[in-house]
Amino acid sequence: MSPKKGFEEYNESSITVLEGLEAVRVRPGMYIGSVSTKGLNHLIYEIVDNSVDEHLAGFCDTIKVTLEKDGSCTVSDNGRGIPVGRHEKGISAERLVLTTLHAGGKFDNNAYKTSGGLHGVGSSVVNALSSRFDITIKREGNIYKDSYEKGEPRVELVDGLLPSQGKTRDHGTTINFLPDDTIFDRTRFKEDEVKSRLHETAYLNPGLTIEYSDLRGEEPENISFHEPEGIVGFLKDLNKMKEPVTEIVSISGESDGIQVEIAFQYVNEFHENVLGFCNNIYNSEGGTHLTGFKTQFTTVINSYARQLGNLKDKDANFSGTEVRNGMTAVVSIKHPAPTFEGQTKTKLDNQDASKAVAKVTGDEVVRYFDRHLDVLKAVIESADKAAKIRKAEEKARTNLLSKQKFSFDSNGKLANCISKEADKCEIFIVEGDSAGGSAKTARDRMFQAILPIRGKILNVEKASINKILENAEIKSMINAFGCGFSEGYGNDFDISKLRYNKIIIMADADVDGAHISTLLLTLFYRFMPDLIFEGHVYIAMPPLYKAMPSKGQEEYLYDDKALEKYRAKQKGPFTLQRYKGLGEMDPDQLWETTLDPSRRRLKLVEIEDARMASETTELLMGNDVPPRKTFIYEHANDANLDI
Repeated sequence: MSPKKGFEEYNESSITVLEGLEAVRVRPGMYIGSVSTKGLNHLIYEIVDNSVDEHLAGFCDTIKVTLEKDGSCTVSDNGRGIPVGRHEKGISAERLVLTTLHAGGKFDNNAYKTSGGLHGVGSSVVNALSSRFDITIKREGNIYKDSYEKGEPRVELVDGLLPSQGKTRDHGTTINFLPDDTIFDRTRFKEDEVKSRLHETAYLNPGLTIEYSDLRGEEPENISFHEPEGIVGFLKDLNKMKEPVTEIVSISGESDGIQVEIAFQYVNEFHENVLGFCNNIYNSEGGTHLTGFKTQFTTVINSYARQLGNLKDKDANFSGTEVRNGMTAVVSIKHPAPTFEGQTKTKLDNQDASKAVAKVTGDEVVRYFDRHLDVLKAVIESADKAAKIRKAEEKARTNLLSKQKFSFDSNGKLANCISKEADKCEIFIVEGDSAGGSAKTARDRMFQAILPIRGKILNVEKASINKILENAEIKSMINAFGCGFSEGYGNDFDISKLRYNKIIIMADADVDGAHISTLLLTLFYRFMPDLIFEGHVYIAMPPLYKAMPSKGQEEYLYDDKALEKYRAKQKGPFTLQRYKGLGEMDPDQLWETTLDPSRRRLKLVEIEDARMASETTELLMGNDVPPRKTFIYEHANDANLDI
């Protein structure tokens, strides 16, 4: 029997060995999460985290971060300086660290007791993904310099060592790197996210000063982050615009060599905001340390509630979400050997962390509440209020949502797909009957569902739960997605029941379309956040133009920059069609440009900084007008106007 096609092509020549840092350049997303702005900023964090590790080891009190005019970034610290002596491998330790994955001081427990740089790949990955990477080391009275291009060294070693460039009394490491524009979608660092991350780092390290400078604008920006109050100051910042219900509670302790520090406060809101950090790294997806805190705190409150008579024998315990109703908390641990899910450290995976945090929480929270009965009663009252509201809303929600069925709708609502395999299915949320009709005709019915909505949905940041659940468009989405709805104080959302792997917002490429997308994202973020956190929400990118030359092939152009490039390269005359809305496209065009998985462009919606996301949503979509006006004035130059 002759072999199947492809067997003969798969042989020893098919096996590729990626040497040195080549693997990082081929698959950058494996190491920094993505090649978007999020991954770009992550390069800075990798270098800063190494400097913070020097601070944790007791050898650094100042870190300087500068966004340079040429687009590069400089990170400087006054730590010990990366070792430059001869390693047992025969070359300078600095060269080994910057050109080899999994090489560094983080694997030696004598060098660092705690470290955020678990995998030892941070500096080398940044080096690999930079078109230029320069390092200056001041150590043991000497100055050493090394230079790289795309991970390849450009300085010749002398007998395997870096030659001294002079003498100094200072000590520390300075790194300047320019991200490779052939790797990243864009290479301009997003200053708001960088500042937020640096400020968080200062809160988590009360003895550290971080000096930030941005030299890219007409006027340089200089900020010094130093927060001697630590996470108590962090909590004050998080709740500065909110009405407090309790004072700030701060507890700390150590268990099995793991240091635990927790601060929490209750505010007059119906949702929780619990942030977790391990070795100064923000864990956006939480992890075992947050599980330990939440579980133990719920147990403690239920125990007190029964002792004080708030819960009778016949009553069920308060749920965790009810107990944390209105809570803002920061949980920070220092772990000697943390393990994370992925290089970007979004979720802590150590089981001993859960036990350690639970132990400290159980001991210290009880000690605090025994002495502060007024705070305890406020917490229990908040949980009791949440439980009562949840029970009342359950009835209202059941009545409201049961009126609409998950099915095809002859009145133009959900046009479902044939397949029931959720991981292969996707749903497009389309505004307007015209665009919805075109989308229904253009789609692949096997795996693509279309849900038209009429106009702009309710702004959920300003509305009550009753009004939200009465909104026809929101009810349509809840029923179509199939995973429920979370009000913050009661959680009936189950991501495992999601019927579509991709939820794609498909709006016109104008101001109204952007507003519709913003309203939808506000709904998802506030009441179905796991849709975003687990990577199910996308924004379709329909083209703005269609260029039709007198000779040659027609071409779709997705933005004004693409149009400029087209005009520059197009020598002959051409006709330009401007799409004002999706409804102007016929079904074939809509499939070709926006629906066809092999040709379309989608933006994945991600949240890098949960604190900034919550604050920005509240600022832009809430009721407080003056701060929103200030924000608009400050960011007016960033807007893309459809003129």
